[in-house]
Amino acid sequence: MKSHQTTQTMKPATAAKKLGVYLEATPAEFQEGVVSRAELNALQADPPEWLRELRANGPHPRPVVAAKLGISIAGLARGGITEPLTTEQIDALKRDRPDWLERERATQAEVRKEAVRIREKNAERGDQS
Repeated sequence: MKSHQTTQTMKPATAAKKLGVYLEATPAEFQEGVVSRAELNALQADPPEWLRELRANGPHPRPVVAAKLGISIAGLARGGITEPLTTEQIDALKRDRPDWLERERATQAEVRKEAVRIREKNAERGDQS
């Protein structure tokens, strides 16, 4: 008895998310088709020019913008950033250092410190049991 392997595919939005790019900025043929797991792996291993350009210059989706600024996605929203940003726009924010960005970076630093504290506390508990 032979097992038939079906090709795993995903919607373009899912593939764009996995590639870390803004879907609306991708080529039309990417947006209109489906992407197989093999195609996704090929795009990751040897990105075409359009993908390299998007990753380098944007526009970037919110998770990428938040990571580049060192804040959370919610922090972006609190700062009034709801649209994708280009690398140039992100760099300008880093240079200008608006008050909201400084507050969000401080908040994110506190969140990270708390996560480390909890992890250490849980590790101690695990050692004692």
